[in-house]
Amino acid sequence: MIRLAWFSLLCFLVVSADAADRPNILIIMADDCTYNDLPLYGGENAVTPNLEQLATEGLTFNRAYLAEAMCQPCRAELYSGLYPMGNGCAWNHSSSYRDTRSMPHYLGEAGYRVGISGKVHVKPKGAFPFEAVAGFDASCVRRPTRSHDLAGVKEFMTRDQASPFALVVALVEPHVPWVMGDASAYPQDKIQLPANIADTSLTREAFSRYLAEITYMDGQVGELLDALAATGHRDDTLVLFTSEQGSQFPGNKWTNWDTGVHTALMARWPGVVPAGQRTEAIVQYADVLPTLLQATGTEYDPQKFNGTSFWDVLQGKKKTHRQYVYGMHNNVPEGPPYPVRTISDGEYRYVLNLSPERLYIEKHLMGIKGDGLLNNPYWQTWVWDSWETPRTYDLVQRYMQRPAEALYHTAADPYELENLIGRAEHAERVNRFRQQLTSWMTAQGDPGIELDTPLSHQAARRGEHRFQTPGRSKALPGSER
Repeated sequence: MIRLAWFSLLCFLVVSADAADRPNILIIMADDCTYNDLPLYGGENAVTPNLEQLATEGLTFNRAYLAEAMCQPCRAELYSGLYPMGNGCAWNHSSSYRDTRSMPHYLGEAGYRVGISGKVHVKPKGAFPFEAVAGFDASCVRRPTRSHDLAGVKEFMTRDQASPFALVVALVEPHVPWVMGDASAYPQDKIQLPANIADTSLTREAFSRYLAEITYMDGQVGELLDALAATGHRDDTLVLFTSEQGSQFPGNKWTNWDTGVHTALMARWPGVVPAGQRTEAIVQYADVLPTLLQATGTEYDPQKFNGTSFWDVLQGKKKTHRQYVYGMHNNVPEGPPYPVRTISDGEYRYVLNLSPERLYIEKHLMGIKGDGLLNNPYWQTWVWDSWETPRTYDLVQRYMQRPAEALYHTAADPYELENLIGRAEHAERVNRFRQQLTSWMTAQGDPGIELDTPLSHQAARRGEHRFQTPGRSKALPGSER
């Protein structure tokens, strides 16, 4: 009986790497950077030599995703290994459950020093007890602009050579306002605008500044990697770079389209992670923390996470991971209620708009308060231009007036401009996606429309969540992976 109980415990706890070989961890995170604006993913404009160098030294994920294309929910997912409903942060500017456990808990209990420098944007503090590391701007508002300093990062990396470190550097570029970098390096008449962006002069001016911030962000990535090497930790550190969600242009951030929830992801660990390779394995932010725990030899209960470890993919031992990734959007408090849910298998994406009778409105993009920084005036030029430019009209209509369902062949239509719903050849695929998405929502305790209300958001801000994942205090329900 004792032997059987011991065997069951070993099966229940996951542990992989030898504790003596535990790597340091450095996660570098951009802010509001559409993945395919980067040259590594087909971007035609931005200059990013440091990211391209990192790709030659590590593994690039072609199919990495996050569940919600907003800063706070996606960070809570990344740090907790739980979907938005699982950790409680299903809206921007809200809060996770008070008893949420995250990266600082798990890795800290395993002997790691766990810190964050730059933008935190998760709460409560007890759920995300990172050590604060100085040097990088914690506010994306940037009034006035602030330079960064690597002294705090270097001190954290070298403070105690007897214990490994896990450090997140959460940059604020290229989040609005786009004020960093050299916009003159991107002449407005030379820019190749993405297919989901309307071509107006104000849009080109803004896109030029956005591209300058991407290059500025890339420079910070290079400085951080140089600092890591200078401290002697280049070869014993697992580096992850991610671009977070899409940019603050209409159709990217705050949406469930691919340009919102698809993220860049690269990994480097010399001698462990294959160099100069790409993978088609489908992964999601919720999978990152279980992966780090397995890579560091930290015991953990996989039933406590919505994500699953892709450690074998990182080592080049497997080419696949998930079958599906899931996403949601709750528009409050960024605008009036407009709940959206999505599922993707990496090739096709199904989008369910739960209130298609409503107009989609996002206040930061579509409203002007007069500050001229966080609210962007180019949207009005889209509306003005739409009466005489059919393509611009189509983009405005796509953004504001959406169908109940949409199916996109994302692999062939990366900006998801052609809705395939209603075509007989896709009927079976649509039914399968509907069933899988419904199962995920049920498992997560997602009430759909009722979640995207001011009342639900206000309760979550107070830590008094109205809806919770069933059984979250015990083993969390998983999903089809």
